[in-house]
Amino acid sequence: MDLARIIKPWTRQPHKTFVFTNATIIDPVEGALIPNATVRVSEGKIVQIDTTDSITVKENVPEENIIDLSGKYLCPGLIDCHVHIAVVPGETDLRAYNDMSERVSLTRQPHVLRTMIQRGFTSIRDCGGASLAMKEAVEDGVLPGPRMFIAGFALSQTGGHGDMRNSHNDKLCCGGTISGISRIVDGPAECYKFARDELRQGADFIKIMGGGGVASPTDRIEHVQFSDEEIKAIVTVAKNAGTYVTSHSYTPQAIQQAINLGVRGIEHGNLIDLETAKLMAEKGAFLTPTLIAHVMSKQMNFLPAASAAKNDEVLEKGLRAMKMAVDVGVTVCFGTDLLGPMHFAQSKEFSVRSKVLTPLQILRSATINAARLVMQEDRLGQIREGFTADMLVLNANPLEDITVLDRAEESILSVIKDGRVMTSRLERLVAEH
Repeated sequence: MDLARIIKPWTRQPHKTFVFTNATIIDPVEGALIPNATVRVSEGKIVQIDTTDSITVKENVPEENIIDLSGKYLCPGLIDCHVHIAVVPGETDLRAYNDMSERVSLTRQPHVLRTMIQRGFTSIRDCGGASLAMKEAVEDGVLPGPRMFIAGFALSQTGGHGDMRNSHNDKLCCGGTISGISRIVDGPAECYKFARDELRQGADFIKIMGGGGVASPTDRIEHVQFSDEEIKAIVTVAKNAGTYVTSHSYTPQAIQQAINLGVRGIEHGNLIDLETAKLMAEKGAFLTPTLIAHVMSKQMNFLPAASAAKNDEVLEKGLRAMKMAVDVGVTVCFGTDLLGPMHFAQSKEFSVRSKVLTPLQILRSATINAARLVMQEDRLGQIREGFTADMLVLNANPLEDITVLDRAEESILSVIKDGRVMTSRLERLVAEH
């Protein structure tokens, strides 16, 4: 009797060893192709890459686990650096989510996670709302999904981007009150306490609402929110714990305040100017634009009128801001920020970015740049010996046309995460789930 399997019946079988032959590896570091490669995967890692037809790479591997990828491409698994898995499909507009219970959200999150892995996203960074329990469920194999890096609840000031009460709601909320995907905190003392508490509850990093937002009802885009002292408190907590803070910020003023106080990442940044972009590059700050969220919010009429007007403003300027940031040397990452019924459009961010960036720039944003942001650059974002075996088998080259990643059902033949086959349309490569 296998007691461990009885206690955790979802425990997965041991990793298989695979050898992929005749593959063309996509290298986002050099922006190059490595043809005629043989890749050996064992114990969830890439243990050997050979381009010399050595027979040793296939030793002690069952014939059925040797997969010929002639004419196909091996691409690193994709990383989406800004998602909200807790704002699940099921409602037509944002207002309806104020009444959705946590239990309803939890029952729907597995659908969101499963479809993300099917699109080739082997890792995601949740910027507010995801729980440690859901992250652990994926890690343990209870349900399929991407590897998760979570912020827990984002931190917002009263009346800030995370405060979802409308102007006619006169109920006061106390320190740490949860509002949607955020906690309401005011003053350095509360910032210290609740930043520490998010880390205690499993947060990998801290997310703050550093400026006004589109979806929030009582602030404007140009608002700067937390005070210097509040941000300093949160940054101190994160640095003491060996992690970092990222800030929801659109405007130059909010972005400059944040990065000058030690914030490492900026989410959105649609209204950035040249001076601020250069400052970000100088400080080594990361920028994660999320343009598809604005596109889909407009197309699907997801936002109330006041928010829709704000959405139009930031959508118009977002592409230009992203191009400016890339041109001055800011490390730009891939993000989507899709909510509710819009999750299906996750891969469309590739097509949106293709209007102003090269395929290599976009692929780097979803691989090596993203791996650096989540502090995993020594194991994610590349197909390289010693790295985690997160790989996509593609029938087209994204370095020629990045929009092939926008057509996952056509272009992605298999998704491999941690050396396990998550999805597959290849006859000899069978998915575990």
